[in-house]
Amino acid sequence: MQHIDTSKLRAYVLPVAIVLGILLHKWCAVFKVILPYLIFSMLLLNFVAVDIRKLRFTKIDAWLLSFQIILSLVSYLLANWLYPDATLAQGLMIGILCPVAAACVVIACMLGANRETVTAYTIYCNLMVCIIAPIYFSFIGIQQDMPFLKSFLLIFKKTSLVIALPFLIALLLQIFTPKTNNWLSKYKGYTFYIWSVTLFLTLGQTIDFIFLHGKGNLHIIIALGIASIITCAVQFWLGRVIGRRFGDAIAGGQLLAQKNTAMGIWMSTIYLYPLASVFLAFYSVWQNIFNSWQIWNLNSKNQHS
Repeated sequence: MQHIDTSKLRAYVLPVAIVLGILLHKWCAVFKVILPYLIFSMLLLNFVAVDIRKLRFTKIDAWLLSFQIILSLVSYLLANWLYPDATLAQGLMIGILCPVAAACVVIACMLGANRETVTAYTIYCNLMVCIIAPIYFSFIGIQQDMPFLKSFLLIFKKTSLVIALPFLIALLLQIFTPKTNNWLSKYKGYTFYIWSVTLFLTLGQTIDFIFLHGKGNLHIIIALGIASIITCAVQFWLGRVIGRRFGDAIAGGQLLAQKNTAMGIWMSTIYLYPLASVFLAFYSVWQNIFNSWQIWNLNSKNQHS
């Protein structure tokens, strides 16, 4: 199959998505029902492109998972002690604990990361959040009386159809119908286009969310916005530092910093003060701006090489 040349499109996807998201943010909220199907398709095309049976838990996974678990709790405790409004502390906690975005594999591999490393951590990270988040929510937020099992099943249900189902389908295809798997893997280049549509809809919903929740809460909105951009920058930097130790700085940075903000916003509205979800809304904008810059920079280097 002929390779899909997206080099000329990549650098313009995010600016166009932001402009359209601002102009059409109310319409984006209407189409949110199709997002799970887009993410499912994106993950399935990625999973069939790697040998799932060869995925292993490695040291980089242990480091990144430990960072998310420990720093999310430490950040919550510090912010809760230093800042009078608990909303900021909750936003920080969920912003760091939030699982890696399904679209991370598209960006990370585009930038040169190892596909197996990114795929494995996507699975491990989502499983970790299903276990750790209910523990945190037992003493943080507005659902502290919810039993662990109920909370675990609620979060697992939210992630399983999007993450576990395409993983299971790809595994079955690789075991029983490898020819079908190989045929599907030829279309992995289309994940870029799926990601482009997903990005537009997600940013539009994010912008609409900020507009809706920003009224009358300016001081905490500003605090959440500032904290989110600092957190985003620190996670990209530290992720690259960790990744560099294991020979893949790009994977480390993307896996630690590129978040499934839609999942984070959902958990915030269910378990925390709803306004804490604005942290993830801002974070979505910052991470995509940085990703756009990385893609633009990569495209410029390729043109001059």
